[in-house]
Amino acid sequence: MATKGKPQAPGAVTPEKKIELFSGTYFAACMFGGVIACGPTHASVTPLDLVKCRRQVDPSIYKSNLSAWSSIYRAEGLRGVFFGWSPTFVGYSFQGLGKYGFYEVFKYYYGEKLFPNTPKTIVYLGASASAEFLADIALCPFEAIKVRMQTTLPPFASTLREGWSTIVKNEGYGGLYKGLYPLWARQIPYTMVKFATFESAVAQIYATLGKPKESFSTLQQTGVSFLGGYIAGIGCAVVSHPADVMVSKLNSDRQAGESAGKAVSRIYGKIGFAGLWNGLPVRIGMIGTLTAFQWLIYDSFKVYMGGENIG
Repeated sequence: MATKGKPQAPGAVTPEKKIELFSGTYFAACMFGGVIACGPTHASVTPLDLVKCRRQVDPSIYKSNLSAWSSIYRAEGLRGVFFGWSPTFVGYSFQGLGKYGFYEVFKYYYGEKLFPNTPKTIVYLGASASAEFLADIALCPFEAIKVRMQTTLPPFASTLREGWSTIVKNEGYGGLYKGLYPLWARQIPYTMVKFATFESAVAQIYATLGKPKESFSTLQQTGVSFLGGYIAGIGCAVVSHPADVMVSKLNSDRQAGESAGKAVSRIYGKIGFAGLWNGLPVRIGMIGTLTAFQWLIYDSFKVYMGGENIG
């Protein structure tokens, strides 16, 4: 949090009441900030995600993204273009709570309490991996429903509630978690790159500008957060894309009673190494923009609640 006596640049927002750093209120604010940073942003890019998932499962289904959206819109209208938004919104809201909130918790305990002399980058990597491990447990059921809704034609369910009921009825609650291991394989490296690269990028941007963060206005600081977020997002997309493809394949093509390892081996045999990179350009655009706006929203919310920007 901001400390008393820090010089403030013209235009900086000074909240009337500051939250005590590392207090319960501070961590709760970080968790809520994660909810509003992740849920709405992921839901807003549902059209990109819909086409990406379908092309990952069947590369020949559409000639291009534009032709995909045009075809879907003509057949189903705007609702079809945003198909799957509800499990996306709910799932990534829960994930955002864990990803950002627990990251702050683990960063504090690892960096300040347990391993105070550890290099910062190691702390960032450890904290983000720990936070994502927990966050994905909350995300996994909704991700499974979303992927099946978007990749089965005709869709196996039309709503989040119907999707949940159908999977539980046919496969039990375990069916909601059959993509958990590949989800961890996708999201944990993604989040480690996301947080460590962001923290490093922001520090490097301020070093390049040649002035301390406090000499810039809050608006300028949030601009740095946006740029750092976009840089981090590009790295996230590339590192996690093969696992993202496999998550889509597993949720749409895993056979009853088939182990995760056997399913991955069978699917890889069908698509090969090149198939793991289907849809990468779309995902770079989607994740870069998504990550930039998430950091912008999260940092802005922290400032609004009485905190300060990362950096």
